[in-house]
Order: sequence, then C-alpha cells, then structure tokens
Amino acid sequence: MYLLQNGRIQTATDTGTVEGDLLIEDGVIKAIEPSIEPPTDATVIDVDGSYVTPGLVEAHSHAGMAEWGEPEDGDINEGSDPVTPEVHALDGFHPRDEELKHAFQNGVTTVSARMGSGNVIGGVICSMKTYGLTADEMFIQEDGMKAALGENPKRFHGKEQNRAPKTRPGVAALLRSALMQAEDYVEKRSAADKNGEPFDRDLGMEHLSRVLTDGFPLRVHAHRADDIMTVFRIADEFDLSDLSIEHATEGHLIAEEFRKRDVPAICGPSLYSGAKYELRNITFETPAILDQAGVKVAIQTDAPVLPQQHLDVCVALAVRAGFPQSKALASVTRYPAEILGIDDRVGTLDVGTDADIAVWDGPFYQFDSQTEHVFVDGEHVFDRAQDTVDPREEYAW
Repeated sequence: MYLLQNGRIQTATDTGTVEGDLLIEDGVIKAIEPSIEPPTDATVIDVDGSYVTPGLVEAHSHAGMAEWGEPEDGDINEGSDPVTPEVHALDGFHPRDEELKHAFQNGVTTVSARMGSGNVIGGVICSMKTYGLTADEMFIQEDGMKAALGENPKRFHGKEQNRAPKTRPGVAALLRSALMQAEDYVEKRSAADKNGEPFDRDLGMEHLSRVLTDGFPLRVHAHRADDIMTVFRIADEFDLSDLSIEHATEGHLIAEEFRKRDVPAICGPSLYSGAKYELRNITFETPAILDQAGVKVAIQTDAPVLPQQHLDVCVALAVRAGFPQSKALASVTRYPAEILGIDDRVGTLDVGTDADIAVWDGPFYQFDSQTEHVFVDGEHVFDRAQDTVDPREEYAW
C-alpha cells in the first residue's frame, strides 16, 4: 500500500486536476482526495507538488517484439507469407527487452505490441504492460488484427522476395482476398455447426473471421492519403465495425474522411525524415489538424523507430506544432486506452483503475521534465532518487 501526498494529480478524466493525495492498494487506485489520512500500513511518499499522471499508453509499438539493438532480427514479421493472421504477438513478446525497461522508467507503462508492417496481414496484436516477469502477467488483452498497406509490403515481399504483392493494387487485392476467404470460412463453419458435421479448423481464418463477426478491430498501417482511402473503401465493402489508422502521415489531407467515419488516428512517428517516398508530407502539424476536425488522436513513437521512452517528447513536438495543450496528456493516456478498448483499466487516474502512475518533476511533455516515481499495477518500479527499485534486478536483463 502506498500513499502519494501533496501531488498535482492530473486524472485525465472530467475531474481534471486534483491537488492532494492518492492511495494505492492491492494494485489499484483506492482513493483520490484533497487529503487522506495515512493508513497504518501504507508507505507514504510526499511528492511535494510534483505532477502525478496516469502511466503513459502507446497504441502502436514494437517494444518487446523488435528486441533492443536488433530491430531487424526481432520477432515482428513472419516473412514466410504476406498474409499471416495465424500469428499472435503474445508468442513473440520478450519481457526482458531493454526497450521495455527504458519505457517504464520514463513513465510509459502500457504499449500495444504488434508485428511489423512487412505483411499485408500480420496477425493478432496485444496490449501489454511494460513491467513484469512474464508476458502472461503483462498481458492485458488482444487489441485487434494488424494489417498494412503501402510501400512496406511491396518492398518486403515484392522487391526482396520477388512475389506478390508488388504494387498497391496487389496489396489491396490480397487484403480483400483474405477477408473473402474469412467470409467463406465463417459460412462453411456455420453450416457445419448447424448440420452437426465435422469441420476442418484453420488457425488463421479463426483469427481473421473475428474481424468480420465479433467486431475485432482491424489496425491498419497506412501513411499516404490514397492508402488510407483504400482502407476506408475496403472497410465499407466488408462492413467492418472497428478500425484504426496507424501512422496517418497524410491524414491531415483527408481529415474530414476520418471525422465522418469516426475513425481514430494513431499519429507518428513524426520525428523522422522522409526516408521513403510515402513520408514526403510528414509533419508534426498532422495531430493538430486532425484534432481540429474532430478526430480522436493518439500519438505514437513506433518504437524502436523512435525510442519508447521518448513518447513524451513526441507529444511536446506536436504541441509546439499546434496540438492543444489541453489534450496533450489525453493523447498518450485516455485516448489510446479508449482506442484499444482498455480504458476501464488504464489511461486515467480513477478509483478502481490499475495503479499505473507516473510522478513528474514538471509538466510531463516539457523537454526538461523527468519521472521521479513510476508505479505499475501498484508496484513501485522506479524511484529516480534510488536510480531504480526494480525488484527484477536480481535477474540479469
């Protein structure tokens, strides 16, 4: 049990900021009040006016998947085929990835870990805590099915493997074909169940059919405006009920399309050069323009493209380019949690939510602000004054 006293508690809820105390018990937030009498068995930490925020949440990351120092050799792309819905991120998540340690020490306590964008369909992705001993205890939930349009599948399979897809129409055709196969699979499975007949199950189709029948989200890597419109077109064709656009580099050019479809944008990494043609319009103004249009915006690093620990820096640069300061915290707490469907547990400071908490010596998105304390599931995992209190240190990273 911990009691944080005298904090500026930024709840990321309609309550706003509470000047006062926060009580942690049994891994969750027990109370937030102007003053709380310390329980006899509580460890009291006087944060002395520091900023207390929810642990930051990133809705698009490869932390735990790409392996710190070996991003090209990590477990992010099952490159044997351009369509691999059978793959599951939990099976490739490495709790000892150094990227995760840097993340939680700098206030990022939840990431949506996923495969890369080499495949048109990459597999099932998962929300994970950044602190824990095993992937299973860090797991929150399955977040959706990863898909990708644009240059990455073309390069990874067309150019490097000399096989389909080699063009944007080829990428779109493979996505459509896979969804059609899933439709046929669902129909045949339903008929077999109705008639009491045997049915040969297929792991990939079992996963992909959830996108059609269970509202399982399709999370699509797309940079260019024309690729984003292709995603929207395919979503309309298959009546997909839950969708997010990841990166959305040219999303500002078609902000109204996002708004009228009520599709969120997970923007970034914008601190990046035009390393490929589809990034030629990259700008930190994208989150601001989308927000002005009424689009829900979350900000991402795409770690390890940018270090996971610098999610706060990405927010600061977006604010400098016009993104509202009033939404800065929400863009890396409440909004990504809502997009991922885990806002009942993380992304806000409210009674009953997971005690994932960061204490900062200044406003979190200011360049000179640092974490003083970090809690994950109520466990005090970082104390800057002690460098760390990570109880896993006895196990070599």
